[in-house]
Amino acid sequence: MMTLPISPAALSVSGVTELNHLGVIRAAGLDAATFLQGQLTQDLVSMGFDTARLAAFCNAKGRMQASFVVFKRPNDGLSDAVGDELLLVCNANILAQTLKRLSMFVMRAKVKLTDASADFRLYGVVGDAIDSGAACTRIHWSKHDLKGQNRVFLYPGAGIERVLCCVPASQPPPMGAHLPLATWNWLEVQSGIAMISLPIFEAFVPQMLNYESVGGVNFKKGCYPGQEVVARSQFRGTLKRRAYISHSTEEMAIGQEVFHASDAEQPCGLVAACAPNPSGGFDAIVSIQTSAAGDALTLGGPQGAALQLRPLPYPLLEDI
Repeated sequence: MMTLPISPAALSVSGVTELNHLGVIRAAGLDAATFLQGQLTQDLVSMGFDTARLAAFCNAKGRMQASFVVFKRPNDGLSDAVGDELLLVCNANILAQTLKRLSMFVMRAKVKLTDASADFRLYGVVGDAIDSGAACTRIHWSKHDLKGQNRVFLYPGAGIERVLCCVPASQPPPMGAHLPLATWNWLEVQSGIAMISLPIFEAFVPQMLNYESVGGVNFKKGCYPGQEVVARSQFRGTLKRRAYISHSTEEMAIGQEVFHASDAEQPCGLVAACAPNPSGGFDAIVSIQTSAAGDALTLGGPQGAALQLRPLPYPLLEDI
């Protein structure tokens, strides 16, 4: 597997960018946490105010319909919620359909699900722009609340620290130099964690995007839609696809097919996330058949641009 160089300039990246491609679902009420516990791949009942969770919402076949960064929001008077208030950050292009699907399961649960995207602004904060005085544990999926703002430490990208900052719409954005959204997207790819968006709706079970290895699946919690399929994939060795970071000289698109020279007729995977590389070309997270993880990968078809795989920035659960 070829290791490609990272631009030295990228290693000193810092700044703030608004994440307009993301939205927020609010779950509020006495049963908010227990309701989501029965719908998502994560243990949310035990989640405190100092942590966040990566979680997936699957169909009955274990295919991911959405993925979220989920956290509890303290009652600071900004809403009239009674009981827990959890915010679910996801891609805006799947928010409406996800909210509709989740709402179908509410029934008698004391929880109200709403689109809260207009109530908050979401920012990506990178490198030196992260408040060095934040009194919190700076590890992935830890959370720090400050003056009504919620700051979630994400997995680093290219070794650079990253924070997802959720700010009430009435408050100013985090301080820091402007960071191009393309740079944030590249760091997302370099983190090795792809969030579900419309082009890859129901394309993967969580392990096909390595979610079990980055804190996105809890195998000890109770049932949720698709739980049997997800568990069987993990414990019976039936999983045949994994996510990898890749590079190409040509532009890529989410949902684009990946081919291997051994089979010119059938694709061996899909692009799950992509962004321009600061050094040139494009980087992507591709979910492909493990048997095809090597050379001779092409983009879009057998005659497409070559793909080169990079090492993941984290160990897979099966390798721990």
